[in-house]
Amino acid sequence: MGSVQDTSAVKISKGFKDTATIDMYLQFKNIVDTVQVDTTLTLKKEYKFNYLQQDNFNLISFANIGQTYNTLSFNSWDSNTSPLFGARARHFNYFEHDDINYYEVPTPWTRLTYKTAFEQGQLLDAFFTVNLSRQFNFSIAYKGLRSLGNYQNVLTSSGNFRFGSNYNSKNKKYNAKGYIVMQDLLNQENGGLETDDLDNFTSGDEEFLDRSVFDPAFEDAENILEGKRFYLEQSYALLQNKDSISNNSITLVNKISFEDKYYQYSQTTAATSFFGEAFTTSINDKVKLENFKTSLGLQYSNNIIGDVEFAINYSDINYGYNSLILFPTETITNRIQSNFLGLEGVYSKTYKGFNISGKGGLNLSDTFVGSYLDGSISLNLNDDIKVSGGISINSRLANYNYLLYQSDYLNYNWYNFDDFKNVNTQQVKFNFQSKKLFNVNLDLSNIDNYTYFNLEETLDGVNIIKPKQYNKPIQYLRLKLQKEIKVGNFALDNSIMYQNVVSDEDVLNVPALITRNTLYYSNQIFKKSMTLQTGVTFNYFSKYNMNGYDPLLAEFYTQNETKLGGFPRLDFFINAKVRQTRIFFKAEHFNSSFTGYDYFSAPNNPYRDFTIRFGLVWDFFL
Repeated sequence: MGSVQDTSAVKISKGFKDTATIDMYLQFKNIVDTVQVDTTLTLKKEYKFNYLQQDNFNLISFANIGQTYNTLSFNSWDSNTSPLFGARARHFNYFEHDDINYYEVPTPWTRLTYKTAFEQGQLLDAFFTVNLSRQFNFSIAYKGLRSLGNYQNVLTSSGNFRFGSNYNSKNKKYNAKGYIVMQDLLNQENGGLETDDLDNFTSGDEEFLDRSVFDPAFEDAENILEGKRFYLEQSYALLQNKDSISNNSITLVNKISFEDKYYQYSQTTAATSFFGEAFTTSINDKVKLENFKTSLGLQYSNNIIGDVEFAINYSDINYGYNSLILFPTETITNRIQSNFLGLEGVYSKTYKGFNISGKGGLNLSDTFVGSYLDGSISLNLNDDIKVSGGISINSRLANYNYLLYQSDYLNYNWYNFDDFKNVNTQQVKFNFQSKKLFNVNLDLSNIDNYTYFNLEETLDGVNIIKPKQYNKPIQYLRLKLQKEIKVGNFALDNSIMYQNVVSDEDVLNVPALITRNTLYYSNQIFKKSMTLQTGVTFNYFSKYNMNGYDPLLAEFYTQNETKLGGFPRLDFFINAKVRQTRIFFKAEHFNSSFTGYDYFSAPNNPYRDFTIRFGLVWDFFL
């Protein structure tokens, strides 16, 4: 590895060697998954250079950056034993616990990420980390977005503040790491295009190419998701005994987490023609969740047995509203509260080349019944081929907004805590990875008591959306193939996914086919002082009953009236890397004007038009 910079101009943090090299800049969630900071320019960087800063192969964005995404494929299994907070359409850019990294760096490192937005705005993510000594590191970052958008009342404004730190004592017995995350994600909402205007959009009439001339369903609503999370994890080695035969260690581990978040929908004038009758002339719905969790456990490591962790945890949950809703025949309560103990465990072992791992959790509660088990095994057949497989089981309550919801709109009030059963998911998965051959990801899921929002009916233009639970099993298959073919400086990267759902009713809708194909050229030019990458990406998914979007719930719902999809999306890009700066230039959806204006991200919500975007990622190693 080459030096980051001439060491005569670099002040190395205490405890590091004299020369700072790029492989010394590390990021990790746990010690076992430590990776070095990556400043290269690859096709994966092109796929990840977006608002979420991750590969969005299975997502399709709405027209404005910062709006939500419709999910074309989803992982039916998760490791949660308790319900999740609602408004899931607002959570794509919400930093969860697993999104937080910790760092170790020999010199201060700064990364600036910038990208243009749509009309009067930009996206900027500024990050800084430094080791004050070899033992102590802290990092601070802020991601901000503001974008007006091309349609009326779709402004987005969001901020994600992160502060993290980790400490190791010199004798390596004590370790502490923690973070603070504060986030606010605001979206103006307009309900999409009026149904009468859909023909004006799809016809390509020049009068309507200026998207601001469309009158949406309403122009005075907004929703916001705000959250704060505080996390601390500390461990102390009670026993450290290393010799040539065995490696015995016992570590005491404590974790503490507290999250406070709320979701609010406000509207100046009740849109009764869109949502139905209301209690008041203006709308102000607000729901809050306070979630505290702590655990205490032991980790035991032994060369023969492997690594074992067992812990007992305590959770205290408070979800709800500040008032009751009284109907003539029903009272909608305002709160779901509970506190309970739980158990959790982790195991890992390497045996004769096989990597065996498993983890599980269980709530010791009669009301918040929940559990999960996840086991996997992997093997490197040679330097190129890796195979892995596993089985995962989960049982938990549906998300909170399925169980309890209140609104100033009459149609959006329900209480299902006593009626809805646990959602039970079993998943079998298999993976095959080979750079020389191809990559395969296969998973098959069985879902019982699948819970979803459903379009029950449409009365006088008002969509009646209700939470539903499907009491029959669903089988869901996903098969993804990926292969890159290289010839000289040219390459063709191909990803294709096949999906199939087996159920008696159409309650889970996904496209049968999703594909992404990128033909690109890459080379080092100007005496290898610049890396150039340019090409075209083709995205496509087959027609299906695409989920609709409800702006009040900030959720997607199942509908079986409108088939959408089947339109190509072509993007042209030119990317370059000079020293530690990566520059990205993209002409997004450049085929929009000549392949037909039939592109939608959800019913009545068009996908974005042709636009030119620019951005960069700039790394400073001081």
